[in-house]
Amino acid sequence: MFDKNYKIDDLMDFDEKYVLHTYARKKIRFSYGQNARLYTPCSREFIDFGSGIGVCSVGHGNQELADAIAKQAKDLIHLSNLYLIEPQALLAKKLVELCGYDMRVFFSNSGAEANECAIKIARKFGEKDEKIDRYKIITLESSFHGRTISTLKATGQDKMHLHFAPFPDGFLRAKDIDDIYNVVDSKTCGVLLELIQGEGGISPMDKEKIQKLAKFLKEKNILLMVDEVQSGIYRTGEIFASKVYGITPDIISTAKGLGGGIPIGATLTNLKNIFVPSDHGSTFGGNFLSTRAGLCVLEILEKEYNSGKLVATIDSFNQHLEKIISDFSFLFEKKVGIGLMCGLVAKDDNIQKNIIENAFEEGLLVLKSGKNVVRFLPPLTIKEDEISEGFERLRKACCKL
Repeated sequence: MFDKNYKIDDLMDFDEKYVLHTYARKKIRFSYGQNARLYTPCSREFIDFGSGIGVCSVGHGNQELADAIAKQAKDLIHLSNLYLIEPQALLAKKLVELCGYDMRVFFSNSGAEANECAIKIARKFGEKDEKIDRYKIITLESSFHGRTISTLKATGQDKMHLHFAPFPDGFLRAKDIDDIYNVVDSKTCGVLLELIQGEGGISPMDKEKIQKLAKFLKEKNILLMVDEVQSGIYRTGEIFASKVYGITPDIISTAKGLGGGIPIGATLTNLKNIFVPSDHGSTFGGNFLSTRAGLCVLEILEKEYNSGKLVATIDSFNQHLEKIISDFSFLFEKKVGIGLMCGLVAKDDNIQKNIIENAFEEGLLVLKSGKNVVRFLPPLTIKEDEISEGFERLRKACCKL
């Protein structure tokens, strides 16, 4: 059984001794949460504007999600994909119906895996006479697509490539949307991009340029691959940011918010017959527990969307951000992002760092993105009182500078 009586110093010691040092952890632990509020064992309260880096889309301690997970766990948690999995089929159907694209879905366990599947689809698409004819995939500078060897190579940030070469061949980098036209060659099979770069500074792409690119790629028979690991599942106000941009991708990868905290990834494609049995697979992907959680999350968020609550929440949150920009123009340059995937561009990286630290001291969790952006990814179910309280704490953090 989990022992809640461990002292935090003991836990930090265990973490230091037994866990690989891949995270710079803060000396704090949380024991439970209620929507956008988190609590330590000693009942210190935090407002969470990060939602586990965009994962806890329906908040912490959501009773509907907890009940769905508990009920499924009592029946079946996992079986092989050799057998029919009811919630998997239902979740695929739900995703396709909500986005309105004529696609099929593959389920995995993470965003990186969803992108790995997308890459394999593109490579097989590039085959001709059972040989790879086109294999190159273009990505953008400042992009982030995962931490496996291939998705790391697809990631357009050199700092993340240190220590891990050699990488798989076939990934080309463009400076920006305009430069893609210069990089495309006869061996290009796909273009993989984030419509809003999450780790790259919450940078939305220009809508007209994306629509022009989509048309160009269609004419060249090159796949438009959209990484919606962070921007998907209503984070931008629509089921996918692709809907906001008015485009129809050939492949969409998504993950974070889909399971509400249960690991799950999904790859959707209009190449409905691209794979045959044994081309791809996953032991855990699409199991009973993760897809049941995904179904519950989509049901909750669909209600928020259809009722108008989501758009009202987005409007409120962004109005608060605009007020921060107005009142603290000496700290921030502008607001960026779409929906509840947004950020404040700080004047420099030192301000960014201090705001994040000060916010933590005031009981508010916010994130960093890029060189100087303070990132906000609150639960999509965040309430007005949680928004107001969170921004009051952010104001106090700003006033300390």
